[in-house]
Amino acid sequence: MAEIQGRCDDRFTKVAEALAASLDAEDVGASAAVYVDGEPVVDIWGGYLDAARTVPWERDTITNVWSTTKTMTALSALILADRGELDLDAPVARYWPEFAAAGKRDVRVRHLLGHTAGLPTWDGPITVTDLYDRPAVTARLAEQAPQWEPGTEAGYHSITFGFLIGEVVRRVTGRSLGAFFAEEVAGPLGADFHIALPAEHDHRVAPLIAAPQGDRPEGFLVGVSDANTPAWRRAEMPAIGGYGNARSVGAVQSVLAGGGVARGVRLLSEAGCERVFEEQYRGEDRILGMPIRWGMGYRLENHTCSWGGWGGSVVLVDFDHRMTVSYVMNQVLWDDGYSRGLGIVLAAYDAISA
Repeated sequence: MAEIQGRCDDRFTKVAEALAASLDAEDVGASAAVYVDGEPVVDIWGGYLDAARTVPWERDTITNVWSTTKTMTALSALILADRGELDLDAPVARYWPEFAAAGKRDVRVRHLLGHTAGLPTWDGPITVTDLYDRPAVTARLAEQAPQWEPGTEAGYHSITFGFLIGEVVRRVTGRSLGAFFAEEVAGPLGADFHIALPAEHDHRVAPLIAAPQGDRPEGFLVGVSDANTPAWRRAEMPAIGGYGNARSVGAVQSVLAGGGVARGVRLLSEAGCERVFEEQYRGEDRILGMPIRWGMGYRLENHTCSWGGWGGSVVLVDFDHRMTVSYVMNQVLWDDGYSRGLGIVLAAYDAISA
């Protein structure tokens, strides 16, 4: 069985067993964390940074978590809303006047958070390199018309989500989403999560390892090879470009499970946390092609909110049990990639129900 490093409360040994089993099977390197009442009860890791299994995954190893980054962006918006600086029911154009173009005057901030704004991608060609020019791709979104009547349908805004909400945050605060998150969220919590990674952290990054089927599924704009470049790390892409590990992902999102407080730091009120559950859409997502409930930036299920990143990373916040579970890895898998994170989540539930 794979060797697991870190600490795990006796009650949660099944989580360590689940991570070891995953490393013995499909994973190369990975980390898992569980927070209860904002405090870490599981903080473990194991495996390797490279496919040849020569460089160990260390305590402070970080990697690109793809769309798990969206939970950080959504939380930033919720914090601003709780402070009274951002009205989630207001038209986006109140903060970003150019956005009113092409019939978008009545698109609300909550439509952006709920994937119902009708802007799941860009009109016309778009390249990975284009994504590195935030002002340009953001201006393009402001100019184009929605693909459906905003608020009536949902379609996963896989990359545009971050640029849209990020621009609203920038207009409200005068800071980029990455800067706001670093100064107002990650900094106070001491969380090692970054949206636009400074070069000083490059030595800690575990490169992503492509799935057996290849670099990217057909139709995907970006692939593993793109994410393993310095240009990708430096770019601020608040939907897919975040870097962290299970500890840092859980450290941030545990604020929601703790009623706005984690480890003595309050970032928002209990009522502000509950706004996550304001349902924006229930039905089949026209991009994902599956039934889903979208809240304010998160997938909803009962009294839990969650989301994950392409290839397998995931975070789940359970408000009833005041528990946050996170899993981050470097081996990208296309089809059943989330089964590994689900195994970690189920092991955590086994622990608290024992």
